[in-house]
Amino acid sequence: MPAHPRPRLLAIALLLALPAFAAEPPQQAQHDRQPKDLAAVEVRATPLADTAESLATPVDVLAGSKLDEAKAGTLGETVARLPGVQSSNFGPGVGRPIIRGLDGARVQVLSDGLGSGDVSTVSVDHAVSIEPFLANQIEVLKGPATLLYGSGAIGGAVNVVDGRIPESIADVPFSGRAELRRGSVNDEATGMVRIDGNAGAFAFHFDALHRETGDYAIPGYPESAALMAEHGETPDPDEAGILRNSAVRTDSAALGLSWIGARGFIGGSYSLFNTAYGIPGGHAHGGEEDEHEGEHAEEEAEEHGDGDVSILMDQRRSELRAGIDNVGPFQSMRLKLADTDYTHTEFEGEAVGTVFHNRSREARAELVHVPVAGWKGAFGVQASKRDFDAIGDEAFVPASRSYDTGLFWIGKRSFDTARGALQVDLGVRHDDNRIDVDNVVTAAPDRHVHTTSASAGFGWKASEALHLSLGLDRAQRAPGAEELYSNGLHVATGSFEFGDATLGVETARRIELGLHLHHGPVEVQLSAWQARYDDFVYLAGTDAQVDGAPLRVWRQDDARFHGLEAKLDWDIAGTDAGVWSLNVFGDIVRGRLVADAGSTALQVFEVEHGDHVDAVTARVANGGNLPRIVPARVGATLRWERERWRASLGAVRYAKQDDVAAYETATPGYTLVDAHVAWHIDTKSGRELELFVDANNLSDQEARPHTSFLKDVVPLPGRNVVLGVRAFF
Repeated sequence: MPAHPRPRLLAIALLLALPAFAAEPPQQAQHDRQPKDLAAVEVRATPLADTAESLATPVDVLAGSKLDEAKAGTLGETVARLPGVQSSNFGPGVGRPIIRGLDGARVQVLSDGLGSGDVSTVSVDHAVSIEPFLANQIEVLKGPATLLYGSGAIGGAVNVVDGRIPESIADVPFSGRAELRRGSVNDEATGMVRIDGNAGAFAFHFDALHRETGDYAIPGYPESAALMAEHGETPDPDEAGILRNSAVRTDSAALGLSWIGARGFIGGSYSLFNTAYGIPGGHAHGGEEDEHEGEHAEEEAEEHGDGDVSILMDQRRSELRAGIDNVGPFQSMRLKLADTDYTHTEFEGEAVGTVFHNRSREARAELVHVPVAGWKGAFGVQASKRDFDAIGDEAFVPASRSYDTGLFWIGKRSFDTARGALQVDLGVRHDDNRIDVDNVVTAAPDRHVHTTSASAGFGWKASEALHLSLGLDRAQRAPGAEELYSNGLHVATGSFEFGDATLGVETARRIELGLHLHHGPVEVQLSAWQARYDDFVYLAGTDAQVDGAPLRVWRQDDARFHGLEAKLDWDIAGTDAGVWSLNVFGDIVRGRLVADAGSTALQVFEVEHGDHVDAVTARVANGGNLPRIVPARVGATLRWERERWRASLGAVRYAKQDDVAAYETATPGYTLVDAHVAWHIDTKSGRELELFVDANNLSDQEARPHTSFLKDVVPLPGRNVVLGVRAFF
């Protein structure tokens, strides 16, 4: 990785945390950091005060000890054990959530209700600029969240609540937490601290994190057996056991301050996120070379290093939030503003390859009105602007400026019937989306489109034990700049990508049936859903290559998705020897194009080579399966708790994925086994200490996620044992 300054945030964290831990005990300890019922936790992603259980939209929440167990180096890995949710993979530095088979520009990643401000939707090698270790809770909205967050949430949203801008005065004047952990598979060292306090009407927040890892260990070889067989290669013993160029270093910090009055608050925060990570798999230039190009590559390697691709990302973010309650016809009014400056530099060896710069500004206002004819509701307006530039020989997306403005209303009302209580949720949103592209780089036209989304949800509480739900949605998405204007070698994926400036608005219609059953110690949740997409945008493979790299093209066709999710929680027994519980879950997603598979179409693409243009003819398959659809899964976790102890043992089986698209290979299944043990101490002074051991992939199995572009050259890490300590004060 390139050299870069490394602020010693871990040392700062410890210096700040130790005096707090040694100080006088608080007058009243906080006992809500470990919520027992996650379904009863308030969901902050919606302006209407609701819990996961009462919302018509399917929502999962991670908080407390469940979040502590799930925390990983990326946001995608952290939420990947929730039903219907998996993670993309592009090495250990990158992991974006995949919700019901949809990811990228269809899944919005939020920092307490505002966009993250990064460019992780532009390319699969771009990391999300949110640190899950610093979260209070993480909320996953499954199904279209377009009503709240616009067309970028047509597949769902993940909201990370970090509390960096305090909105209320806490019960205690000073509190916080700190954590240190050490991992075996990659020599991970992670340290974090969070401090919250108040004095009079003022409240403050501080957090910091430092993480550093080396290359991680793998069970076998980087290349899959199928890939080596395809190329007639034999395993190289020198490459066994370690995934080269997989090290990660991350620093994050934030400071927030608020004034809080009797009816409202105003506050701001400033945060930084800096990470450097390798892109394993040898994707510096990919493809075949002729003799002259090979000699030139050797000269470059001697001058700049070994040619490994690594990324240095830096983000600085300023936020302002304000709220006031009981103003005329409104129960509450909330204003959120964010200004994010993001730079992402890709290195090939020591040489700078491509620099991505993104400046985004977002404003959001939410007004919760008093009930009207029994309807509780909220109006909202959201506006954002993004200035995006990519500079370098391999910048495959031209510079652009994006403008999005949306207006929405959501409401709910309860009705008492002879057969039980009925809740109705309604909502509508209209967005104006505009992209102005750099016409000097591309002759493609600017885009200006409108999207409209609406939804209706019905929740029937047939009894205290049985709840049924029905969700109906119509959601629209405007294509992004990378889908419209890509034209060039995408180094990260080792492919040549072509966008299509004529792509139209994507429209989804979804229906979902849900069942929630409580019966004594058993709780069961089932969801069955179907989504019909008109003009679905996807990246299709072809049979052609450009300079040795496979050619992929952004296309648009009608598509159908359907899926099933199931979850069972069983409180098996509670005795003097401890409390035993079992969690079982499973999910499956299928995604296909409407057209029948089998036929192909010929397309001609113009490829620039310096001062001349070559025509490349490619065969594109029609119909069939969509690429990189998540495999089916089933998992189970057995938990035990007794006084100061808690422990769990779990496993998830990922099925083989052979429902593949044209020019895509199948992926074998695998099983990942994990275990967690924690010992908790409550001191007389009111402080809390927790020692823990987390183990992942206990069976040291070779695992290759089907959703990864690098699945045949980048397996998941092998057996990993993490030792750590958490302090709460």
